[in-house]
Amino acid sequence: MIFKDRKVGKFFVASISIIATTCAANFVVAADRSDEQLMPILSYREGAYASGSRPLWAGMIDYYRYVNEVEGGINGVKLNLWECETAYAVERGIECYERFKNGIDGSPVAIFSPNSYPLAEALIETTVRDKIPHFNLNYGRDAATNGSVFPYYFPVMLNAYNGVSAQINYIKSQLKAGETMADLKIAIVYLDGAYGRGVFAPLELMQEQNGFELIKIPVAHPGLDQRAQWQQIRRAKVDWVLFRTWGAMTPVAIKTAARTGFPTDRLIGDIWSGGESDVIPAGEAGIGYTAITTYPAGTDFSLIQEIKKNIVDKGLSDLRGPEDFGTVYYNSGVVQAVLMTEAIREGMNKFGNRPLSGEEGQWGLEHISVDQNRLEELGMVGLMQEISLSCSDHEGGGAARMLQWDGQKWLTISDWIAGDRELTRQVVDTEAAAFAADNGITPRDCP
Repeated sequence: MIFKDRKVGKFFVASISIIATTCAANFVVAADRSDEQLMPILSYREGAYASGSRPLWAGMIDYYRYVNEVEGGINGVKLNLWECETAYAVERGIECYERFKNGIDGSPVAIFSPNSYPLAEALIETTVRDKIPHFNLNYGRDAATNGSVFPYYFPVMLNAYNGVSAQINYIKSQLKAGETMADLKIAIVYLDGAYGRGVFAPLELMQEQNGFELIKIPVAHPGLDQRAQWQQIRRAKVDWVLFRTWGAMTPVAIKTAARTGFPTDRLIGDIWSGGESDVIPAGEAGIGYTAITTYPAGTDFSLIQEIKKNIVDKGLSDLRGPEDFGTVYYNSGVVQAVLMTEAIREGMNKFGNRPLSGEEGQWGLEHISVDQNRLEELGMVGLMQEISLSCSDHEGGGAARMLQWDGQKWLTISDWIAGDRELTRQVVDTEAAAFAADNGITPRDCP
């Protein structure tokens, strides 16, 4: 496993046994960095999901560098950036977590971001035991929106339930004169696993409320042959198709849909099937494809321009190529880094301008409130929705915007579309109560 100190550019290699016993001190001289806040970055620049995710790490790292170089840190506290390669493997992710949980060179960790649904699930009990919150932007267990049961699990911004609700609400906005939802057949093409099936409960409630016919189309990993699935969709005369896909199966779905004559603009990708890596491999078949997002592509946002001027143009960027700047996943990395630093900033308002512990970071996350005024101060109007978290609400947003691919770039074609949070919260609370009962958890008393 390779850990990289992003600040000083030093590398060292550590085996599993070394992580458990010795440490980096065998390879580099340890320095006292107890006055800095450790910001671990769990990446997967290797493996099947590397191509679409590299811009994400660049966006995160570039914003953290912006905070250090331009703002002098968070309230004067510099960020200590360390990256750990997981290749999206749970075992390697756990090794990285164990390496970082007690800090590095005296620099403590306040918030941990798994950057992986399977790893987030694997850490449910561990992070509670260690009192280190884990931050999951637009992914993770939806029941963890209920913070009274999951105090250290944060599926921030848009959980999957509100994501699929936003997709349905977009379809409602596209109804023709005299058409109702009850007239429609809606299929969901999904990765056949927990990730793909995870939206069924709220989607079935929406079907019950709106009367449309729901057709479920599973795709086994890696989903490189979908001819049978799209023939089924064609025979059923489906009107709209929702995607709950990931990786290479998304462009395969787009191309196969086009070959069967399905209209591309009637495909709606979810949050993880709406990046450049999802449409560029599809070629001309991808033109017109739509997807939801909480971080629109583009470089016109004030913060993105500031990062370009102060980090990219000065040769300090983590970008592998200029084509990734301002892409969906680059901007997602920026948004994730902003929210994590805002949580730490909020924590410092209570505990003082110093590096925070995990418990203090958890308090900061539960007190984030980014309103329109703060979005303007950050230069993020249009790039991020207003968001407010609390003890009982670990999502805090619940809306998405629609993107459409024009063959060269993503166009934002809607304002923020809110999910039906009242409906989805019913499912969240039911699942959270079941988890608490099964695990002997007494929910916290949240205001």
